Amino acid sequence: MLEKMEKFDTTKVIKEFEELSQNAEQVQRDTLRKILEDNKEAMYLRELGMNGETDVETFKQCVPLVSHKELEHYVQRIMDGDNSPILTGKPLPNISLSSGTTQGKPKFVPFNDELFENTMQIYQTSFAYRNREFPIGNGKGLHFIYSSKQFKTKGGLSAGTATTNVFRHPQFRDRMKTIQSQSCSPDEVIFGSDFHQSLYCHLLCGLLHYTEVQFVCSTFAHSLVQAFQTFELVWEDLCSDIRDGVLNESITDPNIRAAMSRILKPNPQLADTVHQICSHLSKWYGLIPELFPNAKYVYGIMTGSMEPYLMQLRRYAGWLPLVCADYGASEGWIAANVNPRSPPESATFAVLPNIGYFEFIPLKEARIGRVEPKPVGLTEVKVGDEYEIIVTNFAGLYRYRLGDIVKVMGFHNKTPELKFVCRQNLMLSINIDKNTEKDLQLAVEEASKLLVTEKVDLIDFTSHVDMTSDPGHYVIFWEISGDADENVLKECCNCLDRAFIDPGYLSSRKVGSIGPLELRVLRKGTFHKILLHYLSMGAAVSQFKTPRFVGTNNQALLQLVCNNVVKSYFSTAFE
Repeated sequence: MLEKMEKFDTTKVIKEFEELSQNAEQVQRDTLRKILEDNKEAMYLRELGMNGETDVETFKQCVPLVSHKELEHYVQRIMDGDNSPILTGKPLPNISLSSGTTQGKPKFVPFNDELFENTMQIYQTSFAYRNREFPIGNGKGLHFIYSSKQFKTKGGLSAGTATTNVFRHPQFRDRMKTIQSQSCSPDEVIFGSDFHQSLYCHLLCGLLHYTEVQFVCSTFAHSLVQAFQTFELVWEDLCSDIRDGVLNESITDPNIRAAMSRILKPNPQLADTVHQICSHLSKWYGLIPELFPNAKYVYGIMTGSMEPYLMQLRRYAGWLPLVCADYGASEGWIAANVNPRSPPESATFAVLPNIGYFEFIPLKEARIGRVEPKPVGLTEVKVGDEYEIIVTNFAGLYRYRLGDIVKVMGFHNKTPELKFVCRQNLMLSINIDKNTEKDLQLAVEEASKLLVTEKVDLIDFTSHVDMTSDPGHYVIFWEISGDADENVLKECCNCLDRAFIDPGYLSSRKVGSIGPLELRVLRKGTFHKILLHYLSMGAAVSQFKTPRFVGTNNQALLQLVCNNVVKSYFSTAFE
């Protein structure tokens, strides 16, 4: 799919970004002006009284802050075939679907050529800084990427996940030739009809090119962990395929079989090498560099909801550095990782000031009583403060509340470097308690340390607020890799309860207005069932994120996890 990188000029790309970031304030004004000029005929802007104005002051005065809910009916009109300028000056060619794991159902958001260009710029910028630190020359990448199918809306627009819209863009292949290395896998594997078959063949292609692999990557850390968990199960089948030069009969997609037959030849020596590696590794530590001795790093999104997978990923990566991919959402990109040597836990992302117009709601002011603090501009944010991001982009989103909370860690020249904190609307709450996704993650990390003595790993987790009892209580679902002592699991439950330090939660627990926390241990394989559930709803593997909260509005998922509970424990921490 991706050919040798011969024309990419790392120095030039870095210089261009340095100039943009030095002039971030002016670039932001110019970017907003261009967005408003391009879309001045949009009905949405005309209804708000913009009248073709393109300055920041008029824009903020006329255009309100909105969430997806306020724009949903406009997007629906576009999907139904209304070609008039509704959100954008030109008709939209595509619609993107969010993963659906946050709200329980996917959101439909606009996608156009400008967002594709933004994606290419993000790829190019981050690759330049990454390639400066870890030069890969003309080596190959083992890319665990999957493109789901597009479908047609009622009005004839192509719709698919944001990644699918990028992968299937007519210019994608040619543009990527100058940005990244060649993929080990042929197109037929990436665009395969079945995720499991594509994953198996990604692994097989990586092994067939094992000396050429310079890095291993996927969209999310979860996908990387999943890929090598699968490798643990199928490595003997892979060895057999390599030894005999015949693809496993479980791969039934005719296009994949035809493509693999062109590259799969009998190679007993390679099969013996892989077999020896897998037979002697202890707990699969260092599996990636053992299999791919010339690999220089492992790459993917590893922040936010992906952080819980870092421990498992580090086991597979061994001594190779983990490099964070960039920061964005289905609605569009925001920032690039220009410090690739930073570990995931401290990764920051420098905002590209020309891919959108960005505002930030100060959360410090919101927490001290101001209902709606005034948003500040990109260059007005303060180091150390947390903000909610507001996005205006080229695809018809204006002052759109993304729902992400970020912390400003510093500046790259004049553009801020952001650290992702959490999604604002993912919150455990019964009355006055407010625990975010990050709070949940920290509590789980603390409690899961107790599993070390049992030599058991935490595979994954999610949560729920159970209001069927009085008082209501938190429920934490765990899937673990093996059996653990009952007393250890009871103490894990107590530790989880104590680890939520939100004052509202602590006081509510002490007076009994929130009941004891419940830890429910799930049957092994439950989180894979969750993945399959979302895939059946049209989600793509490349965008899948484990939902960290299961609400009553998502009864199908709630029933799935509850039906797979094998043990349950209640906390005694506050008795």
